[in-house]
Amino acid sequence: MPPRTVTTARQRRLGAELRRLREAAGHNSREAAALLGVDHTKVSHMETARFGVSGDRIRALACVYGCDDQAHIEALIKIAEDRTKGWWLDYSETLPVDFLDLAELEHHARGMRTYQIAHIPGLLQTEDHINAIFAETDPPLLGSDLEHRIQHRLRRQTVLEKEWPPQYEAVIHEAALRMRFGGTKVARAQLDHLLAMGERAHISIQVIPFSAGGFAGSGQSIFYAQGDVTQLDTVQLDASHGISLLDSPAQLRNYRKILDRMKAKALPVEKSRDFIHTIASEL
Repeated sequence: MPPRTVTTARQRRLGAELRRLREAAGHNSREAAALLGVDHTKVSHMETARFGVSGDRIRALACVYGCDDQAHIEALIKIAEDRTKGWWLDYSETLPVDFLDLAELEHHARGMRTYQIAHIPGLLQTEDHINAIFAETDPPLLGSDLEHRIQHRLRRQTVLEKEWPPQYEAVIHEAALRMRFGGTKVARAQLDHLLAMGERAHISIQVIPFSAGGFAGSGQSIFYAQGDVTQLDTVQLDASHGISLLDSPAQLRNYRKILDRMKAKALPVEKSRDFIHTIASEL
């Protein structure tokens, strides 16, 4: 099997988890290879996702590393044996790899949580709102570049339309609700769309009003994707240069605490609906 020339975030995450298991067992790569009876480069290739790894190999690694967390092991095997050819690969030659990684992360998430202070969450945006956001891009997006980004974001939203969709929790600051991307008409339609989406059983939308005062964290948007086990959760942060994916246990704990604090400060779901409706009626 030839080495991979391009790896996905999910494949890289599997390699990182295998490295964590090895390090937790106190082995270096040469020691692990000796215990497995393979060349040490094979361990390195598995941990960098250069080559795939079988379910049997993961079970052997877990045995060598003394890992008895069966749920974690089975979740890693599930990743290793996944042969999904996701729709996002259609954009592999037209969009940055960050866009593909985010769509893949959302597709496999068992649950999703997000906090937004300046923007409506991408999965809850209308097409007109998306157009207005990308109109602010510098340098400007034109022609097919613009169309690919719009269609990619709309296709990402289908994750909430699945037969068994993940639970989705959004905490949105009042500032984001009052932004008028695209003008008054587009902003009103966007708020109406939020209200409609919030009626779905698997979607929870809460608002932090200005009157709530300060908030935890740095003010950047936070997206938390829940894996099959807590160890496989992932935090995604936005930046002008692209996205960052965080997955260390300490980072995951920290962002869970931040999201919990945001949720506690936000208005309850029903009061949040009333709040959004009030803002919409003012437009």
